[in-house]
Amino acid sequence: MKMLKKAASLALASAMVFSLAACGSNGGGSDEGNADATTFKIGGIGPTTGNNAIYGTAVQNGIQLAVDEINADGGINGYQIEYQFEDDQSDSEKSVNAYNTLKDWGMQMLVGTVTSTPCVAVVEETHADNMFQFTPSATTVEAIQYDNAFRMCFSDPSQGSVSADYIAENGLASKIGIIYDSSDTYSTGIYQNFATEAEAKGLEVVAAEAFTADSNTDFSVQIQKVKDAGAELVFLPIYYQQASLILAQADRAGFAPEWFGVDGMDGLLDVEGFDTNLAEGLMFLTPFTPDAEDEATQTFVADYEAEFGDTPIQFAADAYDCMYVIKAAVEQADITPDMSISDMCDAMKGAMTEITIDGLTGKQITWGEDGEPSKEPTVVVVEGGAYKVLQEQ
Repeated sequence: MKMLKKAASLALASAMVFSLAACGSNGGGSDEGNADATTFKIGGIGPTTGNNAIYGTAVQNGIQLAVDEINADGGINGYQIEYQFEDDQSDSEKSVNAYNTLKDWGMQMLVGTVTSTPCVAVVEETHADNMFQFTPSATTVEAIQYDNAFRMCFSDPSQGSVSADYIAENGLASKIGIIYDSSDTYSTGIYQNFATEAEAKGLEVVAAEAFTADSNTDFSVQIQKVKDAGAELVFLPIYYQQASLILAQADRAGFAPEWFGVDGMDGLLDVEGFDTNLAEGLMFLTPFTPDAEDEATQTFVADYEAEFGDTPIQFAADAYDCMYVIKAAVEQADITPDMSISDMCDAMKGAMTEITIDGLTGKQITWGEDGEPSKEPTVVVVEGGAYKVLQEQ
């Protein structure tokens, strides 16, 4: 399957960051660097408590694993990495506070934030400081709206259009229902682009039913409307918590369409009390599955499980890749820890478009000046209570 995405050049390596706590002003450096700096100080921000803790914890662990590997292998350009992660509970105000805490610590580069809305808030800060920011998983367009920010994952528009392309090109269904969260930028962004691309591909959206954060436990009305409209496949651009409820309630309503989701679906099989049989056959777009058979994935999964006692989800793989991409870009630009944050950022902007990498979340990944990655997606299907890579038909 071929898909048009924004591209440029990228490469995979690992963590690095600027060595000064102060931040440079946009377009120039008010900080002058620190001649005594001997380490790269990289910060991370994401939810390690609250409803989205599974994502932030995965990112925190993925970064830590990469940092430990890189440091053991000699660091970046011969310098070790210091790493600190702050919890933002997926809240914008707390995320900005976390950013300021990390600046006080001496952060030179940021891996984060994990979720979209906080990332939109924090990117205003990093842009003003001209600090390099690399989000593993924030998908909204505005999360990387400035030239200092890049992302590892697909954006909301690309997830929506790629999902529609896959459904159409593989003949999965012609009549599509959608259930989405109209109060969430992640969900609405994907939904809007999916609907546009679905029409262009000749798919009929027979029903598009919304819910909000204030009404995200009872989906009986949305399910019935999608069912009555004759949907053969239901697209779920939502997170796994709500998806688990929808699948259970659809089963009770006697509604059994094909189900197709996006990367927020990762974690569904780990929901406490959820009958994984209800997810059998569900497909979703993801850059990573721990069941992939390539050597790099299996090594990563084994190391992650040994270190953290858990199987990594895609957010951990995205974060791990982020650190190795940073390493590659820092080495490409010959950056050292004594440079100012602003000078580091300016060097990274160019280096990110000059590297290409094979990572856990994609092969031959590149980036453009807009900060967007170019890589092929993977679609997985739930079979026997596990994720399996779905081959194109």
